[in-house]
Amino acid sequence: MLRISRGQGRWRQVVWAGVAAALLAGGAGCKQKMSYQPRYDPLERSETFNDRSSARPLPAGTVARGFLRDDPEVFLGRKENGDYATEFPFPITEEVMRRGQERFTIYCTMCHGFSGYGNGMIVQRGFSPPPSFHAPETREKSVGYYFAVITNGYGAMPGHAHQIPVSDRWAIVAYVRALQLSQNASLDDVPAAHRSALDAPPPAPMNSRSADPHSANSHSGGAR
Repeated sequence: MLRISRGQGRWRQVVWAGVAAALLAGGAGCKQKMSYQPRYDPLERSETFNDRSSARPLPAGTVARGFLRDDPEVFLGRKENGDYATEFPFPITEEVMRRGQERFTIYCTMCHGFSGYGNGMIVQRGFSPPPSFHAPETREKSVGYYFAVITNGYGAMPGHAHQIPVSDRWAIVAYVRALQLSQNASLDDVPAAHRSALDAPPPAPMNSRSADPHSANSHSGGAR
């Protein structure tokens, strides 16, 4: 059986200690490089580029994820020839209409009012009144025009592109069209199956005294 002398054992210990020290030193060096990489602070001067600016301009044609604008009718409300779009870029369903009503209530009623006559609350308090959606000149505007106004603003109205997504802007336009139809509809616009409901008497108002559980009779235990 082979035996390792005391001198050989010490030599091996020295070798392994050196290997361990080298590995530790290498690991510390890698950590320093990864933890403290060269970088620029915002607006810091750079000696690398001729203009001495560390903030580099984006290459031409760069598009952020989710911001590709490849259809001018959808994203600008305009046709290829620059005219305003005359049709919606997607089908207008009941869900779209409800979404448009919700967004209109949030973003538009303070100026335009709930019915679109331009008499919203801040107008009643002195803000410049917007045109009524029901005036002949505004009813004739195309859907693309309304989309562009919501996007870019007009007159005293600021643009809402950063607040309202594209699909919600179109939903608002759809609801504006519904408001215009509701205030300017004729009998011919009502489906034949629903015209009889127009002649039906209005529902009787609820008797608040009898419906109120806290009425005088309720407190007295009823008539005796």
